Amino acid sequence: MLFQLKNWILVNLFLLSTLSFSFAQTNDTFPFQSEIKSFEKQDSLQSPQSNGILFIGSSSIRKWADLETRFPNSNIIKRGVGGCELWQINQFYTKAILLPYKPAKIFLYAGENDIASGRTALQVYAEFKKFWMLVRTKLPNAKVYYLSIKPSPSRAEHFAEFNKANALIKAFLKTKPKGKYVDMGSSIVHADGSADLSLYESDNLHLNSKGYDRWEKVLTPFL
Repeated sequence: MLFQLKNWILVNLFLLSTLSFSFAQTNDTFPFQSEIKSFEKQDSLQSPQSNGILFIGSSSIRKWADLETRFPNSNIIKRGVGGCELWQINQFYTKAILLPYKPAKIFLYAGENDIASGRTALQVYAEFKKFWMLVRTKLPNAKVYYLSIKPSPSRAEHFAEFNKANALIKAFLKTKPKGKYVDMGSSIVHADGSADLSLYESDNLHLNSKGYDRWEKVLTPFL
């Protein structure tokens, strides 16, 4: 009898641990949650002023260490999130690091990681349209600037999809008075269109300071 009782207890403990694990698995935190929580804590201590200039997107924004100091006369809000993808921005981040700021201008760099992880240009285009409609609905006066997907040398196999996504979004924004497609790629290649490796970090994926010098020149007229 005692042996059966011990077995019963062990079986139930196993089932309980299995259920707890399953529950934890189905309630996983969303991607890059720690970065979002950090931004939320930062905002709780000092909330950015409304009508600022929001830079949002993946590591090309996050790693732009001196973005704010390059544009000292602008109210820059930098919210780059690790290696995030555009669909993740739409699904997880806009409520935390976009809508509360009520920005006058939104500069978005996203889509590169989506395609590198297996999504198509059409999927990126569809996600951008979702982003556009969200902004138009929630922040009707905000202007949206889409920063084109850069031709990162380490991702050369994806260039065709990068170019297709850029072309689709460019055509979409052409007729939108509060939208602007900004060509970022032309500023970081040689005259013959080949990659200028001197503008990248050793991973040939992220820009170095000289690469951001080029981007600064491109963006200055829009700030």
